[in-house]
Amino acid sequence: MDMLISPSRVLPKDVIAMDVSEEDYLDDYAEQHCEYVDGMVIKMSPVRMEHDKYFKFFIVLFETYLELHPIGTLRVEPFVMELSPAIKREPDLMIILDTNPGKLTDTIMRGAADLCVEIVSLGSVERDYHDKYLEYQQFGVREYWLLDYRRREMRFHQLNDKGEYVIVEADAEGNYRSLVLPGLVIHVPTLWQERLPGPIALAKLLQSGMKSDTEDKE
Repeated sequence: MDMLISPSRVLPKDVIAMDVSEEDYLDDYAEQHCEYVDGMVIKMSPVRMEHDKYFKFFIVLFETYLELHPIGTLRVEPFVMELSPAIKREPDLMIILDTNPGKLTDTIMRGAADLCVEIVSLGSVERDYHDKYLEYQQFGVREYWLLDYRRREMRFHQLNDKGEYVIVEADAEGNYRSLVLPGLVIHVPTLWQERLPGPIALAKLLQSGMKSDTEDKE
């Protein structure tokens, strides 16, 4: 059974249409940064400077990683992830591995991505921390990252053997190692620097991290 959001959990100002069909959502609303839950079309929060800063950082990070280690595909909002006919979300960023059992088309991911990243905005707190958490868990997104720049908090959720999310903390040095992307290490304190690493620095860091990961397995 699909786990749907109660209408009371969605602010009336964020609902721009009701009783909308799946086809009409995809044709008329998906590319306008809107999500779809149980016939409701929900407007996403406008992007602010800090949100855009992290969004661009993760695009470069993931694209560089996948160039060095081509095991999947990056898609970013407003690309649609269909968790069920009644639930269509637009994660800020998502990684779909080549081994993913879902169907990736030119316009939509039918099924759960392997990794989703949401950058929390002022208007998306409850949606990101609660609604999407439950939906991504239920439908099998293996890793769910939440970056809340206002709190300077990064939460990494991984599915356990029971299909439930557990929070995986960074180690003593502040490093988080991805379950889905082997060799990818996120140094969490770096995220709170005024200037984030650029493409050249990220490429060097990723190459170093992958080399270390390979050596550890030998």
